[in-house]
Amino acid sequence: MRVSQKLRNAVRLSDLRVYEIAHRAGLHPSMVSKLIHGAEIPKPRDKRVIAIGRVVGLPESACFDPAKHEEERHD
Repeated sequence: MRVSQKLRNAVRLSDLRVYEIAHRAGLHPSMVSKLIHGAEIPKPRDKRVIAIGRVVGLPESACFDPAKHEEERHD
């Protein structure tokens, strides 16, 4: 499962800097970067991704890319 483009865009367009998003989500800034850029692949319903989404105003349902999840399930 990957984070959605909607979440990536929300982080990029946020008035908050990545370190501020990370702090509010209870994460290290490098982890936020890894999750957003795909270096760290989250599991479905990953609490870290959900926390980032909450900080930037997205519901859990908008944080993950379901198409990617479907592709990975068929591997």
